[in-house]
Amino acid sequence: MRLAPILLLAARAWAADFPADLRLVRVATGLANPLLITHAGDGSGRQFIVEQAGRILILKNGVVAQRPFLDIRSKVRCCGEQGLLGLAFPPNFRDTQHFYVNYTDLPNGNTVIARYRVAGTSDLADAASEQILVTITQPFPNHNGGGIAFSPRDGRMYIGMGDGGSGGDPMNNAQNPNSLLGKMLRLDVERGPGADTRPEIWASGLRNPWRFTFDRESGDLWIGDVGQNAREEIDFQPASSQGGENYGWRRMEGSQCFEPNCDRTGLTMPVFDYGRSLGYSVTGGYVYRGPRYPAIRGLYFFADYGSGNLWGMRGPEGNFETRLLQDTNLSVSSFGEDEQGELYIVHHGGAVYLMALGPPNVSSAGIVNAASYAQGLVPGGIASIFGAGLTAITGIVNAASQPLPTALHGTSVTVNGVAAPLFAVAYVNGQEQINFLVPPETANSPRARVIVTNNGVSSAAVETDVIPVQPGLFAAIRRGEFLEIYGTGFGGATPVITIGGTAAAVTFFGPAPGFAGLSQINVAIPAGSAAGAEVVAVAGGAASNALRL
Repeated sequence: MRLAPILLLAARAWAADFPADLRLVRVATGLANPLLITHAGDGSGRQFIVEQAGRILILKNGVVAQRPFLDIRSKVRCCGEQGLLGLAFPPNFRDTQHFYVNYTDLPNGNTVIARYRVAGTSDLADAASEQILVTITQPFPNHNGGGIAFSPRDGRMYIGMGDGGSGGDPMNNAQNPNSLLGKMLRLDVERGPGADTRPEIWASGLRNPWRFTFDRESGDLWIGDVGQNAREEIDFQPASSQGGENYGWRRMEGSQCFEPNCDRTGLTMPVFDYGRSLGYSVTGGYVYRGPRYPAIRGLYFFADYGSGNLWGMRGPEGNFETRLLQDTNLSVSSFGEDEQGELYIVHHGGAVYLMALGPPNVSSAGIVNAASYAQGLVPGGIASIFGAGLTAITGIVNAASQPLPTALHGTSVTVNGVAAPLFAVAYVNGQEQINFLVPPETANSPRARVIVTNNGVSSAAVETDVIPVQPGLFAAIRRGEFLEIYGTGFGGATPVITIGGTAAAVTFFGPAPGFAGLSQINVAIPAGSAAGAEVVAVAGGAASNALRL
């Protein structure tokens, strides 16, 4: 029995441009046959990389943790088309702290869908907590499918199952309604004790749906189904579907008959297929829904494992348009999303890449005092750059020590040709930021020429004003009757501090210990100063932003 989805679905947004300046930025390397990258949706900023032999690794703030999140290599039969093939976190993972995997087991190579729990630390799973939900016998070692994903439309877990292997589906599993092979299955696994975890056949006629995904906004389902000898195909199921589609295998291979004089009655045709001149093993991808690149929102990306070709597809439904974007020269085993919807490509040869567009994009309005956000640069002060394409990380990477580095995870800044020391690079909640120390040499010019470089690609030069004094305050910490104030942009001028409009006696002004570009000001709080009074610094005739007492 199939239950109709009851979720209200987001309006489908197809408007998207085919990018002419797509580039791939490497964010992780040294991996052993990676097959997947995904996230937990728990706000942690972590990404989880699946290695085929049976390990799951954590990527956070641009660094792959040395200790695996989960290591079940002793349970997994690998490799070829076998291994740890799928990973999915339920929508309520933050509360349940359990997740699901899809692997082929030892010694038989059968498909296992299992649940694991997180251990005492959220960065480590309990390898002994396995609860096997389903085991599906595999008659041959190939065509295991392997993808698992939770649908935003009904909250259930979907499983892509291959036809059981060999060649030509000799058992006709994909068209057999009594076989779980060659199907898209649906399991209800998140209702707690007593939940119905019986597999349900949601769609049939699939040969080897290696990667399938749901559009996070619309709920539409996209399937990349690997072909036999002639055609690779992309299948599409709108969120409004009640299931039951038959995608044709083995009657058809893509848009062509596989069986002689095949009967196409009741079959759902692919929205795109291609022949062997363009590749031989399709890897389904994602619809881009990230905030970095609004121009490509709604574009579906997919690739071919054998040729490395990367395509984009856009709607509207019923009139899809597909364009070959580039030859990546990668063995694309999977795509992935981070929490914010940015897309990644997994190279089976051992690396993960972020999909980016064009060079870093910076404007003069985005080059500001790091505390007050006023435009311009103060020599020796702390500044921020806001823009797009500034970094390839998700999260925040801070400089680990002094002297400050002039590059952090492939990002660097020059000001009038001088490399700027960097405090941090970040991509959080759709906003990219670089915090840096303005080189003192900038004082030699009334204008600053700023260039950002991200992984070898540089922005256009952007000019902004050089300002001798531009006070900005970060924080004010009360110590009894005294106040410690931290700020930047004073240009060496001792500031006048007012609290609630009353001048406060400055007892100390100088560099903050151990922090380049930051000044510390200690003042006595005037008698009668009320809680919540504004704290303002004035230097060189310029006033800072206000803090609250």
